Amino acid sequence: MKILILGTGGTIASAKTERGYKASLSVDEILKIAGIKKRDGVKLESRDILNLDSTLLQPEDWKTIGKAVFEAFGEYDGVVITHGTDTLAYTSSALSFMIRNPPVPVVLTGSMLPITEPESDAPRNLRTALTFAEKGFPGIYVAFMDKIMLGTRVSKVHSTGLNAFQSVNYPDIAYVKEGKLLVRHRPPLPTGEPEFDPDIDPNVAHLRLTPGLSPEVFLAVANNVHGIILEGYGAGGIPYRGRDLLSAVENVSGKKPVVMTTQALYGGVDLTRYEVGRRALEAGVIPAGDMTKEATLVKLMWALGHTRDVAEIREIMGKNLAGEVREV
Repeated sequence: MKILILGTGGTIASAKTERGYKASLSVDEILKIAGIKKRDGVKLESRDILNLDSTLLQPEDWKTIGKAVFEAFGEYDGVVITHGTDTLAYTSSALSFMIRNPPVPVVLTGSMLPITEPESDAPRNLRTALTFAEKGFPGIYVAFMDKIMLGTRVSKVHSTGLNAFQSVNYPDIAYVKEGKLLVRHRPPLPTGEPEFDPDIDPNVAHLRLTPGLSPEVFLAVANNVHGIILEGYGAGGIPYRGRDLLSAVENVSGKKPVVMTTQALYGGVDLTRYEVGRRALEAGVIPAGDMTKEATLVKLMWALGHTRDVAEIREIMGKNLAGEVREV
C-alpha cells in the first residue's frame, strides 16, 4: 500500500519567526518531528505543492491541490493533505465538487498548534488521517481530534481550541482510537469513473444580513459580482419594513443567483416556514438548505463556473452532489 502526503502549509507546517508563526516546514520535516517514520506494510511518500498560511490561499489554489490529488489516483491507495485550519473547510468542499468519484480516501488534516510546539496536536491528527487513508473508504474527508468528517459538512467552530472542527447537520463518519478505525456512518460511496472538473467562478460575494443593511449596499455589491450569498437569520427571510431589502433582492435575483444561508450553525434554511421566508422565495432567492456556509460559497462558485443561467444554478444548488445537502 502507498499513501501520498501532500503539503500545503498552514499551522501544522509553521515555525516561530520575529513576526509570528509562519508556514515554512516541508512534509518530510513535519513527519520527522511528529515521529512518523513508517507504518507496517505502508509506504509513505510526500510532496510539497504549497507552503502558505491558509489565510493566503485563493480559489485558484484549490485547482492546484485538486490536480495533484487527481493525478495521484493511479499510483496511490490514499492521499493525505496537510492544510491550514482557517480555510480548510473551504478546500475540503472545493475538492469534493471538483473531484467526482474519487477511488481512494482523500483526507485533509492540520493542527491548531504548530508541529514545532511540544504540545502540538499535529502528530495526533496526522495519525488519524493516515489511519483512515489506509483503512477507510473512498471520498473526501477531514480528520481532526480523532474524528473523520465528510469534507462538505465540516466547519471550523473554534479559533484556538484543539477540537476546532465539527460536522454540521451530518453525523461523524468515523473515529480513530489507538490506531483502530471505528466507523459510525458510511456515506454513499462514489460510483463511476473519477473525473476532475475544476471550473469555478470565484466572483461571488458573501453578505451577512444585519439589522439596517441597506438596499443600496446590496445593489452596489450585486453590480460587481456574478452571484451573492446572503447569510440570513435563523430559518431565513429578508426584511422589507423600513429598508426594503427584499425589493432590491428581487431586482437582482432574475439576472444573478442570490442564495440564502443562515447565521445559525445547525438546522439550515427553510424559507417555507415563515412569511418573511416565503416572500424571499417569491422574490427568487435560492435556499441553501442545510449546507454549511463554506460548502454553499464554494458550490455557488462551482455552479457559476459551469453556467450563468439562474434556473440552472437553482437546480445545481438544490441537488446533492457530494453529501453537502439533504434533498427535499
